[in-house]
Amino acid sequence: MSTHINRRRFLETAATAAVTFTILPRHVLGGKNYVAPSDTLNFAYIGTGTEGIREIFPFLSTPNVRVVAIADPQKDAIGYRDWSPNGTKNQIRMMTKKADWEPGGDNTIPGGRECGKSIIETFYANNHPEYKYKECKAYADVRQLFDKEKNIDAVKIMTPDHLHGVLCMASMKRGKHVMVHKPLSNRLLEGKKVIEYARNSNVITHLTPWDANGSMDQVMTWIDGGVIGNLKEIHNWTNRPVWPQYDTLPTDNSPIPFGFDWDLWLGPEADRPYSPNYTNMVFRGWYDFGGGSMADMGHYSLWVVFKALQLEKPTLIVPNYTHVTAFNGVVPFQIKNDFSFPTACSVRFSYPAKGSRPAVDLIWYDGGIRPAIPDELLAQNKELEPEGMLFVGDKGKILAGFHVDNPQILSGTRMETATPPPRQDEVTRYTAAIQTFFNAIKSGQQYTGSFREAEDITEAINLYSVALRSRSALRYDPATRTITNNSDANKYLSREYRPGWDLDTI
Repeated sequence: MSTHINRRRFLETAATAAVTFTILPRHVLGGKNYVAPSDTLNFAYIGTGTEGIREIFPFLSTPNVRVVAIADPQKDAIGYRDWSPNGTKNQIRMMTKKADWEPGGDNTIPGGRECGKSIIETFYANNHPEYKYKECKAYADVRQLFDKEKNIDAVKIMTPDHLHGVLCMASMKRGKHVMVHKPLSNRLLEGKKVIEYARNSNVITHLTPWDANGSMDQVMTWIDGGVIGNLKEIHNWTNRPVWPQYDTLPTDNSPIPFGFDWDLWLGPEADRPYSPNYTNMVFRGWYDFGGGSMADMGHYSLWVVFKALQLEKPTLIVPNYTHVTAFNGVVPFQIKNDFSFPTACSVRFSYPAKGSRPAVDLIWYDGGIRPAIPDELLAQNKELEPEGMLFVGDKGKILAGFHVDNPQILSGTRMETATPPPRQDEVTRYTAAIQTFFNAIKSGQQYTGSFREAEDITEAINLYSVALRSRSALRYDPATRTITNNSDANKYLSREYRPGWDLDTI
Protein backbone atom coordinates (compact mmCIF):
# COMPACT_ATOMS: atom_id res chain seq x y z
CA MET A 1 0.00 0.00 0.00
CA SER A 2 2.83 2.39 0.82
CA THR A 3 4.26 2.05 -2.70
CA HIS A 4 0.89 2.96 -4.19
CA ILE A 5 0.50 6.02 -2.02
CA ASN A 6 4.10 7.20 -2.41
CA ARG A 7 3.66 7.14 -6.17
CA ARG A 8 1.12 9.91 -5.70
CA ARG A 9 3.04 11.95 -3.14
CA PHE A 10 5.75 12.90 -5.59
CA LEU A 11 3.63 15.66 -7.09
CA GLU A 12 3.83 17.69 -3.87
CA THR A 13 7.18 19.02 -4.99
CA ALA A 14 6.56 18.89 -8.72
CA ALA A 15 6.18 22.62 -9.18
CA THR A 16 9.67 23.29 -7.87
CA ALA A 17 11.16 20.95 -10.43
CA ALA A 18 8.83 22.00 -13.24
CA VAL A 19 9.99 25.57 -13.29
CA THR A 20 13.51 24.45 -14.10
CA PHE A 21 12.40 23.30 -17.54
CA THR A 22 12.18 26.19 -19.94
CA ILE A 23 12.91 27.17 -23.51
CA LEU A 24 12.56 30.88 -22.79
CA PRO A 25 15.57 32.92 -23.77
CA ARG A 26 13.05 35.63 -24.68
CA HIS A 27 12.78 36.69 -21.04
CA VAL A 28 15.53 39.17 -21.81
CA LEU A 29 13.14 40.84 -24.24
CA GLY A 30 10.06 40.89 -22.07
CA GLY A 31 11.36 41.07 -18.53
CA LYS A 32 11.39 38.57 -15.73
CA ASN A 33 9.19 35.49 -16.30
CA TYR A 34 8.15 36.77 -19.71
CA VAL A 35 6.80 34.08 -22.01
CA ALA A 36 6.08 35.14 -25.55
CA PRO A 37 2.57 34.22 -26.75
CA SER A 38 4.04 32.18 -29.57
CA ASP A 39 5.86 30.06 -26.98
CA THR A 40 2.70 29.20 -25.04
CA LEU A 41 0.28 26.32 -25.49
CA ASN A 42 -3.29 26.44 -24.25
CA PHE A 43 -4.35 23.21 -22.57
CA ALA A 44 -7.74 21.77 -21.76
CA TYR A 45 -7.57 19.48 -18.76
CA ILE A 46 -10.21 16.75 -18.91
CA GLY A 47 -10.95 15.05 -15.61
CA THR A 48 -10.60 16.82 -12.26
CA GLY A 49 -11.07 13.98 -9.83
CA THR A 50 -8.50 13.32 -7.13
CA GLU A 51 -5.81 11.97 -9.44
CA GLY A 52 -6.45 14.64 -12.04
CA ILE A 53 -6.00 17.35 -9.42
CA ARG A 54 -2.77 15.82 -8.15
CA GLU A 55 -1.28 15.74 -11.62
CA ILE A 56 -2.33 19.24 -12.65
CA PHE A 57 0.34 21.12 -10.71
CA PRO A 58 3.29 20.28 -12.99
CA PHE A 59 1.20 21.67 -15.89
CA LEU A 60 0.42 24.84 -13.97
CA SER A 61 4.10 25.21 -13.04
CA THR A 62 5.43 24.89 -16.59
CA PRO A 63 6.07 28.44 -17.90
CA ASN A 64 5.05 27.78 -21.51
CA VAL A 65 1.76 26.02 -20.68
CA ARG A 66 -1.56 27.56 -19.69
CA VAL A 67 -4.50 25.46 -18.53
CA VAL A 68 -7.38 27.58 -19.81
CA ALA A 69 -10.32 25.15 -19.63
CA ILE A 70 -11.38 22.04 -17.77
CA ALA A 71 -14.17 19.50 -18.10
CA ASP A 72 -15.65 17.09 -15.58
CA PRO A 73 -19.20 15.77 -15.17
CA GLN A 74 -19.07 16.40 -11.40
CA LYS A 75 -19.52 20.00 -10.32
CA ASP A 76 -18.70 19.99 -6.62
CA ALA A 77 -16.45 18.11 -4.21
CA ILE A 78 -19.06 15.67 -2.95
CA GLY A 79 -18.48 11.99 -2.21
CA TYR A 80 -14.85 11.69 -3.31
CA ARG A 81 -12.46 9.15 -1.82
CA ASP A 82 -8.69 9.38 -1.57
CA TRP A 83 -5.58 7.65 -0.26
CA SER A 84 -5.44 9.95 2.78
CA PRO A 85 -8.04 12.29 4.32
CA ASN A 86 -6.04 15.53 4.02
CA GLY A 87 -3.07 14.81 1.74
CA THR A 88 -4.45 16.32 -1.44
CA LYS A 89 -5.97 19.33 0.33
CA ASN A 90 -2.67 20.10 2.03
CA GLN A 91 -0.87 19.82 -1.29
CA ILE A 92 -3.33 22.26 -2.86
CA ARG A 93 -2.84 24.74 -0.03
CA MET A 94 0.92 24.58 -0.43
CA MET A 95 0.90 24.89 -4.21
CA THR A 96 -1.67 27.68 -4.40
CA LYS A 97 -0.11 29.58 -1.47
CA LYS A 98 -3.54 29.79 0.12
CA ALA A 99 -3.36 28.29 3.60
CA ASP A 100 -7.12 28.34 4.17
CA TRP A 101 -8.16 26.84 0.81
CA GLU A 102 -11.17 24.53 1.12
CA PRO A 103 -12.69 22.21 -1.51
CA GLY A 104 -16.29 23.22 -0.87
CA GLY A 105 -18.99 20.64 -1.43
CA ASP A 106 -18.95 18.33 1.57
CA ASN A 107 -15.54 19.80 2.57
CA THR A 108 -13.78 16.46 2.73
CA ILE A 109 -11.88 15.30 -0.39
CA PRO A 110 -11.14 17.77 -3.23
CA GLY A 111 -12.57 16.98 -6.63
CA GLY A 112 -14.89 18.22 -9.36
CA ARG A 113 -14.72 21.06 -11.85
CA GLU A 114 -15.42 23.85 -9.33
CA CYS A 115 -12.41 22.66 -7.33
CA GLY A 116 -10.36 22.49 -10.50
CA LYS A 117 -11.35 25.99 -11.52
CA SER A 118 -10.57 27.35 -8.04
CA ILE A 119 -7.17 25.63 -7.92
CA ILE A 120 -6.09 26.87 -11.34
CA GLU A 121 -7.18 30.47 -10.86
CA THR A 122 -5.75 30.67 -7.34
CA PHE A 123 -2.45 29.10 -8.38
CA TYR A 124 -1.90 31.51 -11.26
CA ALA A 125 -3.00 34.55 -9.21
CA ASN A 126 -0.68 33.79 -6.28
CA ASN A 127 2.28 32.30 -8.12
CA HIS A 128 2.29 34.13 -11.45
CA PRO A 129 0.44 37.44 -11.35
CA GLU A 130 2.57 38.54 -14.30
CA TYR A 131 0.58 36.14 -16.49
CA LYS A 132 -2.51 38.33 -15.98
CA TYR A 133 -4.52 35.13 -16.15
CA LYS A 134 -8.22 35.89 -16.45
CA GLU A 135 -10.40 32.83 -16.06
CA CYS A 136 -10.48 29.04 -16.34
CA LYS A 137 -13.58 27.97 -18.23
CA ALA A 138 -15.29 24.93 -16.73
CA TYR A 139 -17.62 22.53 -18.53
CA ALA A 140 -19.51 19.37 -17.63
CA ASP A 141 -19.35 18.01 -21.20
CA VAL A 142 -16.02 17.98 -23.00
CA ARG A 143 -17.84 18.12 -26.33
CA GLN A 144 -19.24 21.50 -25.32
CA LEU A 145 -15.76 22.61 -24.32
CA PHE A 146 -14.49 21.78 -27.79
CA ASP A 147 -17.39 23.61 -29.42
CA LYS A 148 -16.88 26.82 -27.44
CA GLU A 149 -13.14 27.03 -26.72
CA LYS A 150 -11.49 27.49 -30.11
CA ASN A 151 -8.06 28.40 -28.75
CA ILE A 152 -7.22 24.97 -27.30
CA ASP A 153 -3.95 23.52 -28.61
CA ALA A 154 -3.73 20.30 -26.57
CA VAL A 155 -5.51 18.24 -23.94
CA LYS A 156 -4.61 16.01 -21.07
CA ILE A 157 -7.15 13.29 -20.29
CA MET A 158 -7.47 12.14 -16.66
CA THR A 159 -10.88 10.45 -16.70
CA PRO A 160 -11.87 6.88 -15.74
CA ASP A 161 -10.58 4.25 -18.18
CA HIS A 162 -13.79 3.74 -20.18
CA LEU A 163 -13.66 7.32 -21.47
CA HIS A 164 -10.03 7.36 -22.58
CA GLY A 165 -10.49 5.96 -26.06
CA VAL A 166 -13.53 8.00 -27.03
CA LEU A 167 -12.09 11.25 -25.66
CA CYS A 168 -8.73 10.65 -27.35
CA MET A 169 -10.59 10.16 -30.62
CA ALA A 170 -12.73 13.26 -30.04
CA SER A 171 -9.59 15.30 -29.38
CA MET A 172 -7.62 14.03 -32.37
CA LYS A 173 -10.55 14.54 -34.75
CA ARG A 174 -10.56 18.20 -33.72
CA GLY A 175 -6.83 18.53 -34.31
CA LYS A 176 -5.90 18.67 -30.62
CA HIS A 177 -2.63 17.15 -29.40
CA VAL A 178 -3.31 14.52 -26.74
CA MET A 179 -1.64 13.29 -23.57
CA VAL A 180 -3.62 10.60 -21.75
CA HIS A 181 -3.20 8.48 -18.67
CA LYS A 182 -3.26 4.69 -18.94
CA PRO A 183 -4.87 2.72 -20.47
CA LEU A 184 -5.37 4.03 -23.97
CA SER A 185 -8.66 2.12 -24.01
CA ASN A 186 -10.37 -0.61 -22.02
CA ARG A 187 -11.66 -2.31 -25.18
CA LEU A 188 -9.28 -3.91 -27.67
CA LEU A 189 -10.99 -2.87 -30.90
CA GLU A 190 -11.54 0.67 -29.64
CA GLY A 191 -7.85 0.96 -28.80
CA LYS A 192 -6.91 -0.32 -32.26
CA LYS A 193 -9.07 2.35 -33.92
CA VAL A 194 -7.57 5.11 -31.79
CA ILE A 195 -4.05 3.97 -32.69
CA GLU A 196 -4.89 3.72 -36.39
CA TYR A 197 -6.32 7.22 -36.38
CA ALA A 198 -3.21 8.54 -34.60
CA ARG A 199 -0.97 6.93 -37.22
CA ASN A 200 -2.80 8.80 -39.96
CA SER A 201 -2.91 12.10 -38.12
CA ASN A 202 -0.40 14.86 -37.57
CA VAL A 203 -1.39 15.43 -33.95
CA ILE A 204 1.21 14.67 -31.30
CA THR A 205 0.10 11.94 -28.91
CA HIS A 206 1.54 10.55 -25.70
CA LEU A 207 0.50 7.76 -23.34
CA THR A 208 1.95 8.94 -20.02
CA PRO A 209 3.11 5.66 -18.40
CA TRP A 210 5.98 5.46 -20.88
CA ASP A 211 7.76 8.10 -18.83
CA ALA A 212 7.88 5.78 -15.80
CA ASN A 213 9.27 2.75 -17.62
CA GLY A 214 12.68 1.43 -16.71
CA SER A 215 15.55 0.30 -18.92
CA MET A 216 15.98 -3.13 -20.52
CA ASP A 217 19.57 -2.43 -21.59
CA GLN A 218 21.38 -4.58 -19.01
CA VAL A 219 18.82 -7.40 -19.16
CA MET A 220 19.04 -7.52 -22.96
CA THR A 221 22.86 -7.56 -22.79
CA TRP A 222 22.68 -10.67 -20.62
CA ILE A 223 19.94 -12.34 -22.69
CA ASP A 224 21.66 -11.61 -26.01
CA GLY A 225 24.93 -12.82 -24.52
CA GLY A 226 23.42 -16.20 -23.70
CA VAL A 227 23.88 -15.82 -19.96
CA ILE A 228 20.56 -17.54 -19.18
CA GLY A 229 20.36 -19.56 -22.39
CA ASN A 230 17.20 -19.26 -24.49
CA LEU A 231 14.61 -17.03 -22.89
CA LYS A 232 11.46 -19.00 -22.07
CA GLU A 233 9.34 -16.92 -19.70
CA ILE A 234 8.90 -13.40 -18.33
CA HIS A 235 7.09 -13.10 -14.99
CA ASN A 236 5.76 -9.76 -13.74
CA TRP A 237 3.78 -9.33 -10.53
CA THR A 238 2.14 -6.52 -8.55
CA ASN A 239 0.41 -6.15 -5.21
CA ARG A 240 -2.52 -4.37 -6.87
CA PRO A 241 -5.46 -4.07 -6.44
CA VAL A 242 -5.22 -1.79 -3.44
CA TRP A 243 -8.81 -0.64 -3.94
CA PRO A 244 -12.02 -2.60 -3.26
CA GLN A 245 -13.28 -4.94 -5.98
CA TYR A 246 -16.82 -6.24 -5.77
CA ASP A 247 -18.32 -9.67 -6.37
CA THR A 248 -21.92 -8.45 -6.78
CA LEU A 249 -23.54 -5.52 -8.56
CA PRO A 250 -24.40 -2.50 -6.39
CA THR A 251 -27.93 -2.43 -4.98
CA ASP A 252 -27.55 0.52 -2.59
CA ASN A 253 -29.96 2.93 -4.34
CA SER A 254 -27.73 5.88 -3.44
CA PRO A 255 -28.84 9.35 -4.54
CA ILE A 256 -26.79 11.00 -7.27
CA PRO A 257 -24.61 13.71 -5.71
CA PHE A 258 -25.80 17.26 -6.32
CA GLY A 259 -24.27 18.66 -9.52
CA PHE A 260 -23.08 15.26 -10.79
CA ASP A 261 -24.12 14.41 -14.36
CA TRP A 262 -24.24 10.64 -14.08
CA ASP A 263 -25.25 10.28 -17.74
CA LEU A 264 -22.10 12.10 -18.85
CA TRP A 265 -19.93 10.03 -16.51
CA LEU A 266 -21.29 6.82 -18.07
CA GLY A 267 -20.40 8.16 -21.50
CA PRO A 268 -20.39 5.26 -23.98
CA GLU A 269 -21.49 2.66 -21.43
CA ALA A 270 -25.04 1.43 -20.87
CA ASP A 271 -27.32 3.25 -18.46
CA ARG A 272 -27.70 1.83 -14.95
CA PRO A 273 -28.57 3.13 -11.47
CA TYR A 274 -25.92 5.34 -9.91
CA SER A 275 -23.70 3.92 -7.17
CA PRO A 276 -20.63 5.48 -5.51
CA ASN A 277 -19.07 2.02 -5.80
CA TYR A 278 -18.74 2.50 -9.56
CA THR A 279 -16.92 5.83 -9.42
CA ASN A 280 -13.75 7.50 -8.16
CA MET A 281 -10.90 5.13 -7.30
CA VAL A 282 -12.95 1.89 -7.57
CA PHE A 283 -13.97 2.28 -11.24
CA ARG A 284 -10.93 0.30 -12.39
CA GLY A 285 -12.27 -2.90 -10.80
CA TRP A 286 -15.29 -3.05 -13.14
CA TYR A 287 -14.96 -4.46 -16.66
CA ASP A 288 -17.24 -1.73 -18.04
CA PHE A 289 -15.32 1.16 -16.53
CA GLY A 290 -11.76 -0.02 -15.82
CA GLY A 291 -8.96 -2.24 -17.01
CA GLY A 292 -8.03 -4.03 -13.78
CA SER A 293 -4.62 -4.21 -12.16
CA MET A 294 -2.73 -4.91 -15.38
CA ALA A 295 -4.07 -1.73 -16.99
CA ASP A 296 -3.26 0.16 -13.80
CA MET A 297 0.33 -1.05 -13.40
CA GLY A 298 1.41 -3.18 -16.36
CA HIS A 299 2.04 -0.15 -18.57
CA TYR A 300 4.70 1.05 -16.13
CA SER A 301 6.60 -2.24 -16.04
CA LEU A 302 5.97 -4.04 -19.32
CA TRP A 303 5.89 -1.52 -22.14
CA VAL A 304 9.68 -1.37 -22.29
CA VAL A 305 9.79 -5.20 -22.17
CA PHE A 306 7.39 -5.43 -25.11
CA LYS A 307 9.55 -3.11 -27.18
CA ALA A 308 12.89 -4.74 -26.32
CA LEU A 309 11.71 -8.32 -26.92
CA GLN A 310 9.34 -7.45 -29.78
CA LEU A 311 6.35 -9.08 -28.12
CA GLU A 312 3.78 -8.25 -30.74
CA LYS A 313 0.80 -10.57 -31.09
CA PRO A 314 -0.11 -13.21 -28.49
CA THR A 315 -1.72 -16.33 -29.87
CA LEU A 316 -2.84 -17.93 -26.59
CA ILE A 317 -4.10 -16.26 -23.41
CA VAL A 318 -4.74 -18.46 -20.36
CA PRO A 319 -6.33 -17.00 -17.19
CA ASN A 320 -6.25 -18.29 -13.62
CA TYR A 321 -8.35 -16.44 -11.08
CA THR A 322 -9.81 -16.46 -7.60
CA HIS A 323 -13.52 -17.05 -7.05
CA VAL A 324 -16.11 -16.02 -4.48
CA THR A 325 -18.82 -18.17 -2.90
CA ALA A 326 -22.13 -17.23 -1.29
CA PHE A 327 -25.28 -18.93 0.02
CA ASN A 328 -28.48 -19.44 -1.91
CA GLY A 329 -30.65 -20.18 1.09
CA VAL A 330 -28.82 -23.01 2.81
CA VAL A 331 -26.85 -24.11 -0.26
CA PRO A 332 -23.43 -22.57 -1.05
CA PHE A 333 -22.63 -21.71 -4.65
CA GLN A 334 -19.81 -20.10 -6.60
CA ILE A 335 -20.57 -16.63 -7.88
CA LYS A 336 -19.79 -16.25 -11.56
CA ASN A 337 -19.82 -12.80 -13.02
CA ASP A 338 -18.70 -10.94 -16.10
CA PHE A 339 -18.89 -7.51 -14.49
CA SER A 340 -15.91 -7.26 -12.10
CA PHE A 341 -12.29 -8.35 -12.04
CA PRO A 342 -11.32 -11.15 -9.63
CA THR A 343 -9.60 -10.34 -6.36
CA ALA A 344 -6.41 -11.94 -7.68
CA CYS A 345 -5.33 -13.68 -10.86
CA SER A 346 -2.53 -14.72 -13.16
CA VAL A 347 -2.74 -14.58 -16.94
CA ARG A 348 -0.33 -16.29 -19.33
CA PHE A 349 0.31 -14.83 -22.80
CA SER A 350 2.09 -16.98 -25.40
CA TYR A 351 4.09 -15.11 -28.05
CA PRO A 352 5.49 -16.83 -31.16
CA ALA A 353 9.16 -16.68 -32.11
CA LYS A 354 10.37 -13.41 -33.61
CA GLY A 355 13.69 -13.24 -35.46
CA SER A 356 16.39 -14.76 -33.25
CA ARG A 357 14.09 -14.75 -30.20
CA PRO A 358 12.39 -18.09 -29.54
CA ALA A 359 8.74 -18.40 -28.56
CA VAL A 360 8.20 -16.96 -25.09
CA ASP A 361 5.50 -16.79 -22.44
CA LEU A 362 4.67 -13.67 -20.45
CA ILE A 363 2.87 -14.29 -17.13
CA TRP A 364 1.19 -11.45 -15.26
CA TYR A 365 0.19 -11.78 -11.58
CA ASP A 366 -1.84 -9.49 -9.34
CA GLY A 367 -3.72 -9.49 -6.05
CA GLY A 368 -0.73 -10.78 -4.10
CA ILE A 369 -0.10 -13.83 -6.29
CA ARG A 370 3.56 -14.30 -7.20
CA PRO A 371 5.55 -16.92 -9.14
CA ALA A 372 7.27 -19.74 -7.29
CA ILE A 373 10.25 -18.54 -5.28
CA PRO A 374 13.42 -19.44 -7.21
CA ASP A 375 15.60 -22.07 -5.54
CA GLU A 376 18.47 -19.62 -5.51
CA LEU A 377 16.52 -17.30 -3.20
CA LEU A 378 15.21 -20.11 -1.01
CA ALA A 379 18.79 -21.25 -0.43
CA GLN A 380 19.48 -17.78 1.03
CA ASN A 381 16.24 -17.74 3.07
CA LYS A 382 14.92 -14.98 0.84
CA GLU A 383 11.53 -14.46 -0.77
CA LEU A 384 10.23 -12.47 -3.72
CA GLU A 385 9.33 -8.83 -3.16
CA PRO A 386 5.62 -7.86 -3.38
CA GLU A 387 6.30 -6.49 -6.87
CA GLY A 388 8.95 -7.58 -9.32
CA MET A 389 10.02 -9.19 -12.57
CA LEU A 390 11.76 -12.46 -13.42
CA PHE A 391 13.27 -13.57 -16.75
CA VAL A 392 13.63 -17.35 -17.02
CA GLY A 393 15.83 -19.06 -19.58
CA ASP A 394 16.66 -22.73 -20.11
CA LYS A 395 20.02 -22.17 -18.37
CA GLY A 396 19.35 -19.51 -15.75
CA LYS A 397 17.28 -16.63 -14.43
CA ILE A 398 17.42 -12.85 -14.08
CA LEU A 399 15.58 -11.23 -11.18
CA ALA A 400 14.70 -7.53 -11.27
CA GLY A 401 12.49 -4.97 -9.61
CA PHE A 402 9.06 -4.09 -10.93
CA HIS A 403 10.46 -1.49 -13.36
CA VAL A 404 13.29 -3.84 -14.47
CA ASP A 405 15.45 -2.01 -11.96
CA ASN A 406 18.43 -3.53 -10.11
CA PRO A 407 18.63 -6.67 -12.26
CA GLN A 408 20.72 -9.58 -10.99
CA ILE A 409 21.60 -12.97 -12.41
CA LEU A 410 20.38 -15.73 -10.12
CA SER A 411 21.91 -18.60 -12.04
CA GLY A 412 23.47 -19.40 -15.35
CA THR A 413 26.95 -19.06 -16.73
CA ARG A 414 27.91 -16.52 -14.07
CA MET A 415 26.52 -14.90 -10.95
CA GLU A 416 26.58 -11.14 -10.72
CA THR A 417 24.56 -8.04 -9.98
CA ALA A 418 24.57 -5.12 -12.38
CA THR A 419 25.34 -1.58 -11.37
CA PRO A 420 22.27 0.11 -12.80
CA PRO A 421 22.29 3.64 -14.19
CA PRO A 422 20.71 6.13 -11.79
CA ARG A 423 16.93 6.25 -12.15
CA GLN A 424 15.43 9.72 -12.23
CA ASP A 425 13.00 10.55 -9.47
CA GLU A 426 9.35 10.80 -10.42
CA VAL A 427 9.17 14.58 -10.11
CA THR A 428 11.97 15.01 -12.64
CA ARG A 429 10.53 12.42 -15.02
CA TYR A 430 7.02 13.86 -14.95
CA THR A 431 7.95 17.50 -15.37
CA ALA A 432 10.45 16.64 -18.10
CA ALA A 433 7.69 14.68 -19.86
CA ILE A 434 5.49 17.77 -20.04
CA GLN A 435 8.29 19.80 -21.54
CA THR A 436 9.08 17.02 -24.02
CA PHE A 437 5.42 16.96 -25.06
CA PHE A 438 5.52 20.74 -25.53
CA ASN A 439 8.70 20.52 -27.63
CA ALA A 440 7.21 17.75 -29.80
CA ILE A 441 4.13 19.87 -30.50
CA LYS A 442 6.28 22.86 -31.41
CA SER A 443 8.51 20.77 -33.70
CA GLY A 444 5.73 18.63 -35.14
CA GLN A 445 7.79 15.49 -34.50
CA GLN A 446 6.29 12.38 -32.88
CA TYR A 447 8.34 10.96 -30.03
CA THR A 448 8.76 7.88 -27.85
CA GLY A 449 5.62 6.84 -26.01
CA SER A 450 3.16 7.97 -28.66
CA PHE A 451 -0.08 6.14 -29.42
CA ARG A 452 1.62 4.77 -32.53
CA GLU A 453 3.96 2.71 -30.34
CA ALA A 454 1.33 1.50 -27.88
CA GLU A 455 -0.48 -1.15 -29.92
CA ASP A 456 1.15 -4.26 -28.47
CA ILE A 457 0.84 -3.28 -24.80
CA THR A 458 -2.73 -2.10 -25.44
CA GLU A 459 -3.58 -5.41 -27.08
CA ALA A 460 -2.21 -7.50 -24.21
CA ILE A 461 -3.89 -5.48 -21.47
CA ASN A 462 -7.27 -5.73 -23.17
CA LEU A 463 -6.89 -9.45 -23.87
CA TYR A 464 -6.11 -9.89 -20.18
CA SER A 465 -9.57 -8.61 -19.30
CA VAL A 466 -11.27 -10.59 -22.08
CA ALA A 467 -9.73 -13.85 -20.86
CA LEU A 468 -10.74 -13.16 -17.26
CA ARG A 469 -14.21 -12.06 -18.25
CA SER A 470 -14.84 -15.12 -20.43
CA ARG A 471 -13.21 -17.40 -17.82
CA SER A 472 -11.53 -19.53 -20.47
CA ALA A 473 -8.27 -19.99 -22.35
CA LEU A 474 -8.43 -18.03 -25.59
CA ARG A 475 -6.81 -18.54 -28.96
CA TYR A 476 -6.38 -15.18 -30.63
CA ASP A 477 -6.00 -14.52 -34.36
CA PRO A 478 -4.29 -11.11 -34.63
CA ALA A 479 -4.91 -10.90 -38.38
CA THR A 480 -8.69 -10.93 -37.96
CA ARG A 481 -8.69 -9.59 -34.40
CA THR A 482 -10.94 -12.39 -33.25
CA ILE A 483 -11.04 -15.16 -30.67
CA THR A 484 -11.16 -18.40 -32.66
CA ASN A 485 -11.96 -21.01 -30.00
CA ASN A 486 -14.66 -19.15 -28.06
CA SER A 487 -16.90 -17.08 -30.30
CA ASP A 488 -18.85 -15.72 -27.35
CA ALA A 489 -15.72 -14.02 -26.02
CA ASN A 490 -15.56 -11.77 -29.09
CA LYS A 491 -18.32 -9.59 -27.64
CA TYR A 492 -15.84 -8.42 -25.01
CA LEU A 493 -13.43 -7.05 -27.61
CA SER A 494 -15.66 -4.03 -28.13
CA ARG A 495 -18.68 -2.33 -26.52
CA GLU A 496 -22.15 -1.29 -27.58
CA TYR A 497 -21.92 2.49 -27.69
CA ARG A 498 -24.70 4.72 -26.59
CA PRO A 499 -25.84 7.29 -29.20
CA GLY A 500 -23.35 10.13 -29.61
CA TRP A 501 -20.45 8.26 -28.01
CA ASP A 502 -19.18 5.96 -30.75
CA LEU A 503 -15.81 6.69 -32.34
CA ASP A 504 -17.35 7.74 -35.66
CA THR A 505 -19.62 10.45 -34.25
CA ILE A 506 -17.90 11.61 -31.06
